[in-house]
Amino acid sequence: MRDRAESIESMEQLAAVWRVMVLDRDPDADVRDLPGIAVRWADCRFAFWNCLTLTDVGADAGLVEQRLDEAAEIMRSKRRPGFLWVFEDLLDEEARAVLGTAAERAGLAYAFPGTGMAGDLLPVPEPAHPDLTFVRVTADEHLRAFADINSRAYGFPLEDGRDGLARSALWKDRVHAYLGVRDGTPVACAATVEARGRLFVLLVATDPKWQRRGYGEAVTRKALHEGARATGTTRATLHATAAGAPVYPRIGFEPNSPMRFYALKD
Repeated sequence: MRDRAESIESMEQLAAVWRVMVLDRDPDADVRDLPGIAVRWADCRFAFWNCLTLTDVGADAGLVEQRLDEAAEIMRSKRRPGFLWVFEDLLDEEARAVLGTAAERAGLAYAFPGTGMAGDLLPVPEPAHPDLTFVRVTADEHLRAFADINSRAYGFPLEDGRDGLARSALWKDRVHAYLGVRDGTPVACAATVEARGRLFVLLVATDPKWQRRGYGEAVTRKALHEGARATGTTRATLHATAAGAPVYPRIGFEPNSPMRFYALKD
């Protein structure tokens, strides 16, 4: 068993950062801390801003089954789809063994895997890439480009990504969001934001036409460099998809809790 403290940190970072992001999207969004479930649901078209996560530590199989039923019921009450995030190392051994079947009984479908990561790695040197210039997101056109790269990378319609970020003052001020630009075209993006004394990395993406050139790593390093310089933080956290998981250890991140994302069954 990995150090459960880091899994708790990873879950708490999600709850803290998503509170800010979801309320930025909609001040009247559903942001609640229920027994065992954190609700962070903007009910917008950008599915990543529609989020639940389980928060019990050491939950056994019976409690996990109860929480999955409760989470699925909340998700069914929403207009837009989203995801339940489960940090596996918060569960006891029996609960991890039955998680898949319990989720299926609750009406949840496994969507994709993830990995929580963290590291005392800041500051990082200011990066450079021979193909890229880095542009901070400070205008609506930058936000649109940032959203569109994420939509292309994750297979969302462009309007879904734009619905998550359009006209955000937060993203043009408090978030250290950067575009990697090649020959005038934004091709990669990454952002960091301070939460509970950590620098959290979010929405890293590379346009599928430009992947495997080191662009995602370079722009992530830029967001980390500038975020650390502005906040003085020394520890960083993130939640990696399978595509990004090999990249972040090269920067200094260490995996902690494996994660599972669930959506409602069709």
